[in-house]
Amino acid sequence: MSHTITLYVDGACRGNPGLGGWGAYIVNEQQEHKLCGGEDHTTNNRMELTAAIEGILFCDKQDKLVIYTDSNYVKQGITEWIHGWKKKNWKDVKNPDLWQKLDAVCQGREIEWHWVKGHSGHPGNEMADQLANQGADETLKKSKKASSISEDKKKSEPDWLLDDPFGLDLAESEGDPEDLPEEINDVEEVTGTEQSDSELQAVEGASARSELHPQIVITPATLHAHGPRQLILDTETTGFYYQDGDRIIEVGALEMINRKLTGSSIHIYTNPKTPVGDSVNVHGITDEFLQDKPLFEEISQVLFDYLKGAEIIAHNASFDMNFLDMEFKRAGFKALSEVCEVTDTLALAKSKHPGQKNSLDALVRRYEIPKRDRTFHGALLDAEILSDVYLAMTGGQVSFDIDALSHSEDQNSRSGMARVEIELPVILPSEQELQEHEKWVKQFEEKHGTACLFAK
Repeated sequence: MSHTITLYVDGACRGNPGLGGWGAYIVNEQQEHKLCGGEDHTTNNRMELTAAIEGILFCDKQDKLVIYTDSNYVKQGITEWIHGWKKKNWKDVKNPDLWQKLDAVCQGREIEWHWVKGHSGHPGNEMADQLANQGADETLKKSKKASSISEDKKKSEPDWLLDDPFGLDLAESEGDPEDLPEEINDVEEVTGTEQSDSELQAVEGASARSELHPQIVITPATLHAHGPRQLILDTETTGFYYQDGDRIIEVGALEMINRKLTGSSIHIYTNPKTPVGDSVNVHGITDEFLQDKPLFEEISQVLFDYLKGAEIIAHNASFDMNFLDMEFKRAGFKALSEVCEVTDTLALAKSKHPGQKNSLDALVRRYEIPKRDRTFHGALLDAEILSDVYLAMTGGQVSFDIDALSHSEDQNSRSGMARVEIELPVILPSEQELQEHEKWVKQFEEKHGTACLFAK
């Protein structure tokens, strides 16, 4: 006799890749079951997939399954993307082993897939999340126990020098690591993994390492400063309208603290699964180039961790934030604008330079910033240019070294320097110039329907 069974599945990862866990909460009319497990070194997406696989395998094949996951990667993958993956024989697919296993366990079953927003208070999803973290905790305990046993073995090994006072046997065994006893090699492997995991857990998203994902380039900070993080950010997209299916294809951001670039940055290309179209004329990024790049869902966790909590500084920020909010929501996250303060340098420029061109190129010319080759726009290149513009527009690099300033003033006073005041001449406009001004003001008011700031 078949039953309808509800499954809530979730994955968790501490580092991505790093220590991970999966959880499956299984409920029917009579009872509930809680499953969990984990791996020492894995990714969030692999744990999400494993949770679904293990949850399905636990249920009888004749049962109807209603599965809830907070991973769009899993839900859309198994219901939509998998058909294309099969046609191209799983070429360039991430985690093909788990996708093929999930596909196999779904065959011959009646399954409904549903997406639920994670960390939103949904009881079933919260329980699955708890189980995933429990799986990670239990895996960590096992790993520590295994490491402790290996260390005890190492300590109990006889001291070769005591048995061989002149070290002759030891000298013969040096040179090839494979000649060493297996226990020693095992100990070194376990210890190295634990040290790497602890380092990844200790750093925040701002100093995440580039090894977190092969397609994410994260440069570590060379200047370690304390203070609020600012991220100078830019994106490239397939078009102008996020509402009509245009997607992000590139994200670049530079970290700034106390008005100084720290050297930390993040740079990512993503596969939009839609043609770039005419936008290639702007950024030069082709469909062929993006074919092997990850989907936004696959890099969303690392990118979200790097950006969240910082002040985002962007030129025409509403454009970038609308696209990022849309992409993160599709991946099951909060809107980025909910967890970041946003500063729009275009609005700032308009308030400082009303009635003038305030594009990034115009501001580069106005502030005499060294030009860079911008044949094509690029997210990281534009972020670098914007960082110079932002500093120039908000006062430049200001020094607060009070001791140095006092020393300089003292030197000036001793050298007898005095302030020279010059009375600048006032040049009044001619009658013709006044008439031309009035004509321009009237044309401005007719065009824009508002009074001009330059009207007398």
